[in-house]
Amino acid sequence: MCGISGWLLNESGKFTREHMRSMTAALEHRGPDDSGVYFDSDHDVAFGHNRLSVLDLSERGHQPMLNRHSGDVVNFNGEIVNFAVLRDQLQTKGYVFESCTDTEVLLYSFAAWGIDCIDRIQGMYAFALWAKSARVLHLVRDPMGIKPLYYRLLPDNFGLIFASEVKAFIGLPGFAATVDRRSLGQFLEFGYTFDKYSTIFKEVRKLQPGHRLELAPGGSAKTIRYFFPEVNRCFTKDRRSLEDELYSVLDNVVQEHVVADVPIGLLLSGGLDSRIVAAMAAKHTSVRTFNFTFEDSDVDERAKAKTVSEYVGSQHEEFVITSKEIRKDLDSSVRCMDDLFGDWGTLSTRLMYRNCRERDIKVVLVGEGADELFAGYWGRFSPSFEGGEDWRIDWRLFRLYRVYIGRRYGGGFWEYRQRMRSYLRLTKGDLFNAIRLFESREQLSNNFAMKVDKASMAESIEARVPFLDARVVSIAYQIPRDFLISEDHEVKSLLRSMATRYGLLPEEIVGQRKYGIALPPGWLDVSESFKEYAREVIFDRDGCVDELGFRDAMTRFFHGNAQGYRFPRAASIFRNLAWKLLLLDLWSRHYGLSPAGG
Repeated sequence: MCGISGWLLNESGKFTREHMRSMTAALEHRGPDDSGVYFDSDHDVAFGHNRLSVLDLSERGHQPMLNRHSGDVVNFNGEIVNFAVLRDQLQTKGYVFESCTDTEVLLYSFAAWGIDCIDRIQGMYAFALWAKSARVLHLVRDPMGIKPLYYRLLPDNFGLIFASEVKAFIGLPGFAATVDRRSLGQFLEFGYTFDKYSTIFKEVRKLQPGHRLELAPGGSAKTIRYFFPEVNRCFTKDRRSLEDELYSVLDNVVQEHVVADVPIGLLLSGGLDSRIVAAMAAKHTSVRTFNFTFEDSDVDERAKAKTVSEYVGSQHEEFVITSKEIRKDLDSSVRCMDDLFGDWGTLSTRLMYRNCRERDIKVVLVGEGADELFAGYWGRFSPSFEGGEDWRIDWRLFRLYRVYIGRRYGGGFWEYRQRMRSYLRLTKGDLFNAIRLFESREQLSNNFAMKVDKASMAESIEARVPFLDARVVSIAYQIPRDFLISEDHEVKSLLRSMATRYGLLPEEIVGQRKYGIALPPGWLDVSESFKEYAREVIFDRDGCVDELGFRDAMTRFFHGNAQGYRFPRAASIFRNLAWKLLLLDLWSRHYGLSPAGG
């Protein structure tokens, strides 16, 4: 796991080694164990790398990594979990390896099979590969967008710059760190930018999940999709067969995900997903599990987590997170949200990863992704209007829109409707699967997976997500609604029956409802001191409350204890809006930007 950065230019002289060092310095937290740079002055190519050593901890894993025979260079972030199988295949072809890294496997996979090698690799990754003889730069992002990859196309076809995080672009020549107003609007409603390409900055784009980009000197960038998941079109398997297939694939995937040359931990939450991963991981290696709760919270699932740890035989630890810790870390955590997003969980999970790192854990398994793939949210996947008149579909979409934005009646519905209509066309009017595609292709890659990536890498932790392995995803997309939501409204029904049938967990644990983690008493609706702090930030003269037109709403919230406007006026929950404005103002201060955009 690492931070990658670099560029391909069509003219020389504008960027220097110092600029490359500036980019790598901005990403040092992603890889504190080693750093390296590569320069090809003949072609104006530069790579920078920050390494978090997980496989082959020796200097043989140094990056960027060069193929001495072809001159190709790879700059790799992530893990190829099936690298051992690919390594065996490549050795039979005569390739000789100097390290035990998956990076070298990727380098020789490209030598053997070209860019089509991405159809063979499994895992989470974002990488840049300079094919020297062909003079082509390849950028690739994994199928589900677990790892981020941002890029900036320079004006006048001058070239391209890329990085693992947006903050690496700040300070580079010619980069105007200007907030994109459309992205800002999406953040204020959804808590993140769900646009396919856009980020919070006008000049920075994101490579989509399951896509790759090609750029040759003097040419224009060409983006190509390589991952095409099919969603439940012609289903014939019975439930038992699906349970068998899912168990076999998921067990194999988890086994691959626990391969590392460093200690491995697992975040054991109150949900079924992390419990299944813990049970499977414990079959293949010694597991250390970690669970947390908030101080004075009404929800405490430590006893359930301990029951699971005893059942699977893990070494277990518990943490209590205080409101003081949350408040103390808020400013620095905002830096993690560089492509601005507002997930509350980023702060608490970052503290969890920090506790793991203090115990010499460098790799942590998490259960992210199962809710979106296996229909874990009743409020979103509940019985819906299938087909029928447009007004009925639009009404259902409007109800979903309200769920996603916390019942804020804003102006983003038509963008959301357009996106959902495109998924309805892909699923031939199947609204359940259209919702599942939005959840797994938009919510995950732009929000939840970024929360995992940014929070973990801020503490130099590699977070692995077995449920988002492309092989698991391909099975999940084929499971029909009736197997995922039972007649008595049990969500993730097939996952539960699989866990019961294979004895992964105690039966009483499998059937338990997930309550989630209640917010600590340091938040806007509970703590007066935190509320006062937020009020001071939001009403600061350099804030955005006036320019964005929210002074009346925030005055009513902070001084009149109003909860929101009545329909049809926007901002129906002031607390949610206040939280996003607080993050926006802190984020803007940190990066020295105009918070209201350009």
